[in-house]
Amino acid sequence: MKAYSQDLRERVLAAVKETKLSQAKIAHAFKISPSTLEKWLQRWRDTDSSAPLPHGGGQPRALQGCESFLRAQIKKQPDVTLDELCARVAEAKQIQASPSMMCRELHRLKLPRKKVSSR
Repeated sequence: MKAYSQDLRERVLAAVKETKLSQAKIAHAFKISPSTLEKWLQRWRDTDSSAPLPHGGGQPRALQGCESFLRAQIKKQPDVTLDELCARVAEAKQIQASPSMMCRELHRLKLPRKKVSSR
């Protein structure tokens, strides 16, 4: 989810400081939830800033270190299935991967994931 703009945050906090309206009415006027307004106020009180926090980063990819192994397996057997690749990675690298995870990793590496039909 994309963070709210800094301009909106500043306008909402200015409205809280300048008016005597309740937080619920201010939140309704700016079309944000009351809990969002409360979080912005708490952050502003604690840090004197209303800027959003940086993205946490998420979890690292499980197959991130298997690039060379996957490339070698695809080069050795271009028509290998996703299930076979998952089994080979589990045996060689002790990493349990699902076919969907393997498909996403092959896509990131720009490797083919489907057999080429004869023409």
